[in-house]
Amino acid sequence: MKGDRVEIVVDTGGGSNTYEVAATRAGRRVEVRIARGIVEVAEITRSGTAVRTARFMAARTLALVEYPADDGPLPGE
Repeated sequence: MKGDRVEIVVDTGGGSNTYEVAATRAGRRVEVRIARGIVEVAEITRSGTAVRTARFMAARTLALVEYPADDGPLPGE
C-alpha cells in the first residue's frame, strides 16, 4: 500500500550505508524476502510485477526496519 517503506542498513567495511525502498504509488506494496544469504526488498504492483528490487548480502545487513503505511486514526479514537 502506498506509504509502506523498508529501511536497510548495510555494513560497508569502513562504515554503514542506509537504503530505503518505498511503495511510491497507490496499490503498490513492499515485500521482503530472505533466502540463501540474500536479503531482497522489492516494490510490487497489484499484478505482482516487481518495479524496483534491492538485493543485499545477509551477512552484511545490520538492520532491516519495516514501516507500515499510516492508515490514519482507528475508529473510535
